[in-house]
Amino acid sequence: MGKIAIGINTEYSRSSDKPFEWAVEHAGKMGYKYIEPMVHFGRELMSEAGYFHTVSMFDDPWRIKDACDKAGLTISGLQAHGPLGRPEVHGEYIKMAIRVAAEIGVPVVNTDEGIKAKWTTKAEDMTLIKYTLQEAAFVAERRGVKIGLEPHAQYSKTPDGLDEIYDLVKSPAIGINLDTGNAYLCGEDVYAWLDRVASRLVHLHAKDISADHSKSERGKVTGTPVGCACGEGELDWKRIIGIVQEKTPRDIVFSVECGTPDQAKRSLDYLGPLV
Repeated sequence: MGKIAIGINTEYSRSSDKPFEWAVEHAGKMGYKYIEPMVHFGRELMSEAGYFHTVSMFDDPWRIKDACDKAGLTISGLQAHGPLGRPEVHGEYIKMAIRVAAEIGVPVVNTDEGIKAKWTTKAEDMTLIKYTLQEAAFVAERRGVKIGLEPHAQYSKTPDGLDEIYDLVKSPAIGINLDTGNAYLCGEDVYAWLDRVASRLVHLHAKDISADHSKSERGKVTGTPVGCACGEGELDWKRIIGIVQEKTPRDIVFSVECGTPDQAKRSLDYLGPLV
């Protein structure tokens, strides 16, 4: 079976109002060895001004690689979320993210079906998702990049719903990026869900949910941007690690999704000894 490593999603720095390079450098200083940058399409004012951690795919992709190499970090994946069910929004975006990933040696691009258009039916949405995902798979297959489908919106909020999206396109490029916090907040059994997708897992968002967050939102939402420090919430990380170690055939990075640098450090201190 594959090995588990601990990484960090650059979302941890969002509250710090710092640029991408700061997030990378700080992650390396904390002791992380893997990182998951977030990329965006076009230009965005706050990141251009140095107050936000995302990187424009209009920049040279080697900006991402150079910063990570300098900090001694390996890139586990690119976070490239967008609505797969809206090809006009996410079609070129995800294909460009795959090309960026391939150019700088990133193995996984993570995404989800996103919030649907207000006027479409489910059947229409599935056709649109299939179109976007198939076009992305054509680009990913020849470059050896995996697409990690994440539970995060109206259709992927259940194991059956995520599998319905996964089954739309038959491609070796498509896998699962399970977000433990999103799965938990959807009201599902995280461990049963992980067991179900373990053989297809290509990446994992290690997101813990605090007791207060659980009480206020569990069963009412389909996901959340970040959680609390891993080990300080409701999830059983020893159990999660055990399932992946037993049933996932490839190496997996647990990419921590938390809200602050302090939470990121505590997450690494907790998860590191467990793996």
